[in-house]
Amino acid sequence: MSMLFSPLTLKSITLKNRLVVSPMCQYSCEDGFANDWHLVHLGSRAVGGAALIMQEATAVTADGRISYGDLGIWKDLHIEPLQRITHFIEANGAVPGIQLAHAGRKASADLPWNGGGQIKEGKGHWQTVAPSAIPFHETDIPPREMSIAEINEMVQAFKDAAARALQAGYKVVEIHAAHGYLINEFLSPLTNQRQDAYGGSFENRCRFLLEIIDAIHTVWPSTLPVFVRISASDWAAGGWMIEDSVKLAGVLQRKNIDLIDCSSGGTVSYAKIVAGPGYQVPFAATIKKQTGMPTGAVGIITNAQQAEEILQQQQADLIIIAREFLRDPYFPLHAAKQLGDEIEWPKQYARAKR
Repeated sequence: MSMLFSPLTLKSITLKNRLVVSPMCQYSCEDGFANDWHLVHLGSRAVGGAALIMQEATAVTADGRISYGDLGIWKDLHIEPLQRITHFIEANGAVPGIQLAHAGRKASADLPWNGGGQIKEGKGHWQTVAPSAIPFHETDIPPREMSIAEINEMVQAFKDAAARALQAGYKVVEIHAAHGYLINEFLSPLTNQRQDAYGGSFENRCRFLLEIIDAIHTVWPSTLPVFVRISASDWAAGGWMIEDSVKLAGVLQRKNIDLIDCSSGGTVSYAKIVAGPGYQVPFAATIKKQTGMPTGAVGIITNAQQAEEILQQQQADLIIIAREFLRDPYFPLHAAKQLGDEIEWPKQYARAKR
């Protein structure tokens, strides 16, 4: 049996293999409600053999959406259509996970196929918020700097969202602290120029994330895993670096976080990212090696041999795949065949196994 198809236990949850569907925004909602698109999109990856299906960035407040098409979990009415999805995922042998998010200064954007730029007036526009009043693009409307009261309200919003996620049937919750969205904006010195308890030092810039973690732990069962997705590097001078991520990982260990999902970039528009196959894997490897913290590797991982090698070299504990799962919802079934592993297929598809 390959490492890719070996199980991994995190608290009370055992993943049947190491393949995870990365959260990928679908921009296909109205008022944050999940619909048939999300059921089919996420459900087909469960049928295809992934162990953990991580739902796209799901906004904890209405103004925390990247766009007006984003999923939300800011009100109780969102729960019922999400339950339909989690029930289907579990019925097909996978674990349902959800990524809780707030887009910060990168919110109020148009859909990607409409250009993705900031909507500055009319339908789909709202005032963005951030730790500091610095726009992502110079031509964007600047975000409003959050007050202490607003920070406290946002911590409560993440807590409430986690409680709803539990009710909706999710078994893993991931806090989105990457890609230049709100929590990441607090972490990075390039986007956080506050002079109060939430800015300046490393400890102060981490405070918002740690308060969110503490709040979520009060409503999320201690038996279920909590992940944090980070941008391990801003890829920009003077910004957050891998050394900061290693330091943060040590803090997250003490905060009972089960795994760090190691992405990068997105913090500033002028970042110089050198992308290529597995280009972000070294971030996961460094954090795992220096702290012992379980990590997930992401970033142009496209074939079974590549994924297996990452695990064999102990660079990560999970393989978190995005675009390849868009191209091939049944990637795990094909990967198992390539690695010579015998895994169970859906009974409805068994006739095609040979």
